[in-house]
Amino acid sequence: MLDSTTKRRIDDCRDILVGKVPDPKSQIDQITVALIYKFMHDMDEQAVELGGKASFFAKHKVIVNGKEEEKDYAQYAWPKLFAKDLSGEDRVKLYGAALESMEENPGLPQLFRDIFKNTYLPYRDPATLREFLKRIAEFEYDHSEKLGDAFEYLLSIMGSQGDAGQFRTPRHLIDFMTAVIDPQKHETILDPACGTAGFLISAYKHIRQHNPKLTPDQRKKLVKNIVGYDIDPGMVKLSLVNLYLHGFPEPHIYEYDTLSDYRRWEERYDVILGNPPFMTPKGGIKPHQKFGISATRSEVLFLEYMIEHLQGPCKSAFIIPEGVLNNNGAAYRSIRKKLIDQNILYGIIELPHGVFKPYASVKTHALLLNRKISEQKPGIIFISVENDGYTQSDTRKVVQGSQLPAAFEVLQKYQHGEPITNNDVSYHIVSKEEIIHNRKISLIGRTYKALHYAKDSVFKTVRLTPDLITVFKGLSPTQNTPPGDYPLVVTAKEIRTADHYSFDTKAVCIPIVSSSGHGHSSVHRLHYIEGKFALANIMCGISVKDENIINPRYLYYALLAMKDEIIASLMTGTSNVSLDIEDLYELEIPLPDIDYQKKFVEKQIIKEREKTTLKMRIVEIDGELILNAKETWRTSS
Repeated sequence: MLDSTTKRRIDDCRDILVGKVPDPKSQIDQITVALIYKFMHDMDEQAVELGGKASFFAKHKVIVNGKEEEKDYAQYAWPKLFAKDLSGEDRVKLYGAALESMEENPGLPQLFRDIFKNTYLPYRDPATLREFLKRIAEFEYDHSEKLGDAFEYLLSIMGSQGDAGQFRTPRHLIDFMTAVIDPQKHETILDPACGTAGFLISAYKHIRQHNPKLTPDQRKKLVKNIVGYDIDPGMVKLSLVNLYLHGFPEPHIYEYDTLSDYRRWEERYDVILGNPPFMTPKGGIKPHQKFGISATRSEVLFLEYMIEHLQGPCKSAFIIPEGVLNNNGAAYRSIRKKLIDQNILYGIIELPHGVFKPYASVKTHALLLNRKISEQKPGIIFISVENDGYTQSDTRKVVQGSQLPAAFEVLQKYQHGEPITNNDVSYHIVSKEEIIHNRKISLIGRTYKALHYAKDSVFKTVRLTPDLITVFKGLSPTQNTPPGDYPLVVTAKEIRTADHYSFDTKAVCIPIVSSSGHGHSSVHRLHYIEGKFALANIMCGISVKDENIINPRYLYYALLAMKDEIIASLMTGTSNVSLDIEDLYELEIPLPDIDYQKKFVEKQIIKEREKTTLKMRIVEIDGELILNAKETWRTSS
């Protein structure tokens, strides 16, 4: 656990640098190399105390212009930076020269040389450097958890990792996903876009916690089994330091373009964990030819990479943006079909919308793969986590009521075939057969829940197929609509003219963009319109084809009752959340006979006039039409 003294020292270092090095990532880089520099001195001192010699800051033979020469790296030893006769300007020159030369120091292990690669001092202010080095001098090298936790805290400050869609995954979420997958001491583990190695360290800690008596040889094998790739050399450097400070003497982290470089394609792993960057550069990714699905989008390619590089138990947990689960493009459908066909997907956890705030407002899900579990289960379990223990605001403050423990319990019982009695988190199971026959092969669980909504009605239910309804999209302001600004729905009656109106029908008008702007939790308004009207392009309309089968106003009431949970649940997307109007053809509604519908509508009109609350699910009690349900739905628009 991070102690307050270490945290204060880290904060002091950042406060000193911020005036000269404003970028958090650059601050971390400077603190990282300075700490390693100081720790090399500490290790040299330990070696001398034990009767050995200094190996880092010592004289070494190097090759210069093809000739062997001796270079004195002892001139850069840590105490030299604090010599009383050293001026501020000379200290800047000495430290700057030391940083740039350490990459070539043959006395350093390759790990340290990689850390110092392309390192330089980005400022030349003597006072800043003096105060910075004084704070670094307060740290001492050892292999305790203190330094590892300090570095984790330092990395948490960074948050956003770069311009490639990388965002550092919150520690509590990493640990939750690791616990669900439960990596074992003999299993090989990969993160193909490891960033700062958070998932790899979580896996290592998990295994050590469950195996406290590992022998030295077993620990060595465990470290060797944990591997990470990253395309960003800066991330590789941070990963190396992070793992080193967590007890990895030789971390296996490689600078590698997972999608475009095929040199490591043949490597396979028992466990894959991670949160790959899902942002495609302009023009798309240019993947190598070993991918089986033709795609240029990073989210599809990373997903296929993970599927293709699992072996044995095929255990994996990784985060993906929501769009991957519902996009109707051919490549997206193919990769979802592959997940089902290969019988490795068994669960998907819908995460709160704010898990990556304040750096991004992205709707994400965690995919859970395990061949053994999947082969035993005919369905996929979908779990919706609304509270991960933090607020969904930019401040992400700790709150009570995290549903992650409940989600973990549900998964454990599902995996072991035990009855699930936990009601603290929403979950449901959808058969693989239903998913594979879905129009999109959608893997968004709440949409299936929405489509099943009407099945327990006392009336027969019907699906709103194209034989029964027509769904049409609104038009932009330039397409046959009145000039100037206009509301979402404008009727001819409202402005006493029928000129330039796009539609002339009885219609239910539905927003196709989330009213809240984030998530799927809000559809503020539905409209029922008869006659001529203009409809904005962020809405759609539904008209019935035969009023002898469905009364248009009855359809309005039925959909109005489904607005908040059902229609809102169909809204999907990563950050721009919207409704695919084709999904409306998949909805089912209770459908009594037409005379019953007309009576129902008459009563609802009276109720509306009386401004009473409307409740939905149609039942008849003692000859009286009553709208009732297991839950009460407010339908005032």
